[in-house]
Amino acid sequence: MGSPEFAVPCLEALARHHDVALVVSQPDKPAGRGSQLTPPAVKVKASELGLPIAQPKSARTGELAAALRETGAELAVVVAYGKILPQAVLDVFPHFINVHASLLPKYRGAAPIQWAVIDGEPETGVSIMKLDAGMDTGPVFAMRRVAIDPDETSGELMARLAPIGAEELLSVLPQIARAVPTPQDDSKATHARMLTKADGAVDFTQPAARVAARIRGVDPWPGAYATLRDQQLKLFRARAGQGSGPPGQVLAIDAAGMHVAAGDGAVIIRDIQAPGRKRLAAAQFASGRGVAVGDVLT
Repeated sequence: MGSPEFAVPCLEALARHHDVALVVSQPDKPAGRGSQLTPPAVKVKASELGLPIAQPKSARTGELAAALRETGAELAVVVAYGKILPQAVLDVFPHFINVHASLLPKYRGAAPIQWAVIDGEPETGVSIMKLDAGMDTGPVFAMRRVAIDPDETSGELMARLAPIGAEELLSVLPQIARAVPTPQDDSKATHARMLTKADGAVDFTQPAARVAARIRGVDPWPGAYATLRDQQLKLFRARAGQGSGPPGQVLAIDAAGMHVAAGDGAVIIRDIQAPGRKRLAAAQFASGRGVAVGDVLT
């Protein structure tokens, strides 16, 4: 059970080593400028593999529980399905195994990778847990720690963690019948809520390290943005640097990027994109748009 690209390596691994009786993903959704119905990445891969697919609109109507029961499967694997499963569904199999992209109990919720980057965490990882009716609250079978690279975006980290999750899943499954998972310490839990478009707004009054982490953490979605001369610009590839000035003021533009003052230090923004235009290196963007030292991003 899963929907986005992050779940695809787990599906591929299961299909290579086990019999997959049914693939469950969320319904197709409108996407792109034309709002055309687009299938989830997991459905696309399942179709390529010739596996049966179900896309129930709700997990609470009984349709999902019935479809799972009819498979006669031994267990279910859940990877970023996107819905909390009710107890009636969890009761279908003795084991519902979840692949979660954080070091539980930290970053329970819908966007663990993004918030780990936004918060400037030095590491994250993948947890293999037994699913219960809570939000990522079940006991943990195994965990793999992974260092977060200093310049890594959440999209890059997600792509790196996905196959690691598949490896951990395969290592755990043969032991499920006799394994005793470790309960989580709820007192140490943190919540990684779903991102909104507003989370992409850059606040240059924050310290440079936090601003840079925000820009990397919301890449690729919702994307970081700031306003210059009433035009909203998308910002990419940021890191903290040296400098001082009023927050948001352009301090320098060179081959490294656009140096923008923050609440403490400066942020070096490598790439910029104007509405309807291509993403460009900051120096190239500045020369074409007349951006100069002293301009202010808000």
